[in-house]
Amino acid sequence: MGADPAHADPSEPGVHAAASGGTSRPADLSRVAELVAVMDRLRSPGGCPWDAQQTHATLAPYAVEEAHELADAIAAGDPDDIADELGDVLLQVVFHARVAADAPDPAARFDLDDVAGRIVAKLRRRHPHVFADGSARTPGEVEVSWEEIKRREKPERTGPLDGLPTGLPPLERAAKVASRLSRAGRADEVSAAAAALPDGPGARLLREALACAATGVDPTTELRAALREVESRLS
Repeated sequence: MGADPAHADPSEPGVHAAASGGTSRPADLSRVAELVAVMDRLRSPGGCPWDAQQTHATLAPYAVEEAHELADAIAAGDPDDIADELGDVLLQVVFHARVAADAPDPAARFDLDDVAGRIVAKLRRRHPHVFADGSARTPGEVEVSWEEIKRREKPERTGPLDGLPTGLPPLERAAKVASRLSRAGRADEVSAAAAALPDGPGARLLREALACAATGVDPTTELRAALREVESRLS
């Protein structure tokens, strides 16, 4: 039976909306527990030999692949496909958590509850306007607050491009570079640097990606949509 909104912790997700007549409600997570149990069976003696031998490194490519498949499903707009692909992404989280729980080195161990606890703590820290006395009221103010809190949490990152994942595909990286530098007040610098590059396919692609990002258009999403249209016409 769900919690009584009148006696629930108002900081819990879904509680405020439920109490105020919204559509959110406390989720039934029994299937998540079942997924954890299935993974336990697969990784335990007598389970699946393939699952048992996986490591963080061997699973990493699957996480990237599943994220791309989720992006495709979102672009297609099919709720069933989105739910299926979200399940595959969730599997990666559960799988990695179980691999960590099995780590021979106690210092390297964590489980799914540890993973959830970390993201809960991060969300609470970075939303002081919801969970504390922060004053952000607009999406723009929230972004500024988020970045300021992130800077305090990671003082070792001194430049706007520090911490960018090295594995980002080039178009995504171009958009992220433009976004980071724009927030740092250096949008003109990145445009000037791209304009100064010797003309060629790479420079032209970069300039087009930066132009998209400058107008709030995601270049990867646009290219994916154009490719889907071409593929549908030629299939």
